[in-house]
Amino acid sequence: MIQAMLSEWFWWDRLWLPKPVTWADLQDGEGRVYARVSHLYIIIPVAVLLLGLRALYERLIAVPLAHALGVKDKVRLRASHNPVLEKYYNTHSKHPTQEDIKGVCKKLGWSERQVERWFRRRRNQDRPRVQKKFKEASWRFAFYLLSSIGGVLALHDKPWFYDLREVWAGYPKQSLLDSQYWYYIIEMSFYGSLLFSVAADIKRKDFKEQLVHHWATLTLLCFSWCANYIRIGTLVMLVHDTSDVLLECAKMFNYAGWEITCNSVFVVFALVFMVTRLIIFPFWLIHCTWVSPLDQFEPFFGYYFFNVMLVVLLLLHVFWASLILRMVKKFLFGNLKGDERSDEEEDEEGSEEQHTHTHSNGSVTRLSNGH
Repeated sequence: MIQAMLSEWFWWDRLWLPKPVTWADLQDGEGRVYARVSHLYIIIPVAVLLLGLRALYERLIAVPLAHALGVKDKVRLRASHNPVLEKYYNTHSKHPTQEDIKGVCKKLGWSERQVERWFRRRRNQDRPRVQKKFKEASWRFAFYLLSSIGGVLALHDKPWFYDLREVWAGYPKQSLLDSQYWYYIIEMSFYGSLLFSVAADIKRKDFKEQLVHHWATLTLLCFSWCANYIRIGTLVMLVHDTSDVLLECAKMFNYAGWEITCNSVFVVFALVFMVTRLIIFPFWLIHCTWVSPLDQFEPFFGYYFFNVMLVVLLLLHVFWASLILRMVKKFLFGNLKGDERSDEEEDEEGSEEQHTHTHSNGSVTRLSNGH
């Protein structure tokens, strides 16, 4: 009884559709096919399929590509087996203070230099290798590139690609096209696969933010599907994927040590990001979802929810844009390298000067979740 009541409330017409349209008006027939929740059930098997495809891609394409670009892992010296230090490392801190180091030295009879070296080697063991980072960036680059090409192919002959007023023509009675269906399914399956692989992927400092971003993206896509906001949804996906292609490309060259190429691609990425995320997205797409629909129907819950989600996304874009501009500034007046979202591998001697220099240079990779 309670489940039926919750289901009835959740799918109440006025939450998802404008007056006077009801779900009964969106029944397939007369050559029309409408988006259904049941269409989304295929996302999980397609996400699993993408995981398998990713494994094949990394083995057959990413690894040879890494070798061709000169991506090499540093030789790491393993920390010697020491139960006392291992227990401290796992239960207390991976970065002991000087006082703690002195205490450990007394317990083990080691010098401070020996203890510091052990912790440096032990931290390096936990850090992902460069080839692993390259393979992950390469896979995302390949997906975003193909997704962007697929998006253009799916939209280039549609009137709403050139005239945004056509987005709302006949809404919500807009028939679902095959190209829209597969564009949505593959995009949502990709983010689903990222959630499935999160345990095996590189753990960066923004790990929690990555999870929130993936869930938020899936929520927005699922809602737009159910509310038949599919035309504007495909445009939003295309605008976001285009800049992500360049970001992942810059990361690949960064891991390969091609600094000049990396910086050049990053500058192009910054320009594309500013144009797509801070100009096209707010002044064209959000304007299209906020103002244009009012000529067609009265505002309803779905209208407010979708626009609030887009504004939240815009605020994230502004935040990421500030980081990009800061990195461009470092690029113009210094060096732009490293990965601030994942720990840098420490040198064997681990001088404080080198550590400070590494973390002051910025990164082209801290924005990989700027969707």
